[in-house]
Amino acid sequence: MSSSQQVARDPQSAQLLDLDSEAPLIDTTVYVGPEVPDPFLMDEEGDDMSDEEKREDDHGIENASIGSSAPPASQEIALLSPSGTIAEMASVATSGAPLIISPLNVDKDVPLPPVEDYMTEEEVPDLFLPGLINSTMFLPIPNTDPLTTLLTKYIFPPERRPVRDVGGEWKRPVDIHTLVTTNSWRTLAKMARDRIVASNPADVENILGLWYLRLASLARLRLSNQTAAECTNLFAVLNAIEPPDHRHYVFEKILPFELEVMHARVKYWSGDHMGYLDALSGLLKKCKRKAREAKDTKEGDSAQDVRDMWKERGSRVCLILASQLVEMKDFAAATKLLEPLCTQPTYEDGGKSITNPSLRSAVGRIYIQGGNVDLARYHFSLVAQDPATEESLKRMNEAILCATDGQWSMGVALLKKLVENDSENFVAINNLSVALLSQGQLKEAIDVLEKALKSSPATVVVAEPFLFNLSTLYELRSAAGLEKKANLLIEVAKWSGDGLKTSCLKMPTN
Repeated sequence: MSSSQQVARDPQSAQLLDLDSEAPLIDTTVYVGPEVPDPFLMDEEGDDMSDEEKREDDHGIENASIGSSAPPASQEIALLSPSGTIAEMASVATSGAPLIISPLNVDKDVPLPPVEDYMTEEEVPDLFLPGLINSTMFLPIPNTDPLTTLLTKYIFPPERRPVRDVGGEWKRPVDIHTLVTTNSWRTLAKMARDRIVASNPADVENILGLWYLRLASLARLRLSNQTAAECTNLFAVLNAIEPPDHRHYVFEKILPFELEVMHARVKYWSGDHMGYLDALSGLLKKCKRKAREAKDTKEGDSAQDVRDMWKERGSRVCLILASQLVEMKDFAAATKLLEPLCTQPTYEDGGKSITNPSLRSAVGRIYIQGGNVDLARYHFSLVAQDPATEESLKRMNEAILCATDGQWSMGVALLKKLVENDSENFVAINNLSVALLSQGQLKEAIDVLEKALKSSPATVVVAEPFLFNLSTLYELRSAAGLEKKANLLIEVAKWSGDGLKTSCLKMPTN
């Protein structure tokens, strides 16, 4: 059949093709075809509509068909353009004619979400690191310590020896704060190890926190070789994380900063002091970079909090660096590093600076160690002029300057006044004993330290310089100093806990 015959059989098509006809070109009648069943709807037994629902549904269809018919041309109202004024929109709204609803624009551009919703939220990867909880990562802790060895050698009969817990066994519930205050580092180390092994490999943040507790406890036990070995094992697992973006996420977002400092400390324990300084310098650069990034990429109070956190970490790294430089007798470098920290600018209260009298006093003492008394006096004078300085710190600096100038009588008077005002100022007590010794008052110096030992043994016996000075005074007192030191050893064994450096007692083990 030809196309012309098809057109002829369709009167509506013929009318449309007849251009000379006076009839309108477009037929306004609506052609309704046979109802086509929806292939995607399937009625089930429980989904049959009631008669009332069917009547409501038929009534809605009729209304929709009536409303869908085109209104007369006289009632048509043109839609306002986007540039239409408010007056025009009001006139349209108040007119009695029905509004024509424009069809939905499915191609309309969807606005982007706010920047903070998709820029600041980083996708958290699913981490599963069974290597962190492998029991082979840990070494056994020795069941003895140097203090027990000294007790076995010098204290007879054995009944006089205090009972010490060198097993480190722990039972639930455990109060970590109590273990820390009692210097139970062996128990903490074993508890951390047991909890790491029993942890879920997906709980990486908690596992790394327990790892820091383990390594810090081993370091306080002075097991430097074991600490270095386990820390090396830990970072070997962390550096082997795949894919690289997961490894980057762990190092940047989850790894505790204290573990990074501990990893740098490994070089110190291996005897590489310059490598230790380089590692600390790298951490200091990281703190500065993170502080700048927080300032540039974040806004509001959260940015300031993050920046302050990294500034505080940088200050702590500077203190560690300065301590290492003092140990290496590089006093000039140590003071140059600490002096900028004595005054810190603040962004509150009109931009006033915050001073640190204690740190500036420490800088003055470093200058005294290096022999530069004039600069030490200058820093002490700044501390005395600071209204935020406590009176006890001013008197302590004056006493140190008097001792530096050889004015021992004035120094002893200042220190005695400090001890009278605060009987628990053990720094003043220790300095007073040194000043009395310099005046030749050996017996008075011993009495000062022994009185402090009896008043607060748990606090004093963990201060190694205090024990070293008292042991030295016993040796200077008489030939019977060994018996005095043996009694001191018993007191130390009762109260010190784990990790004491026994060389401060000046009692050889061999």
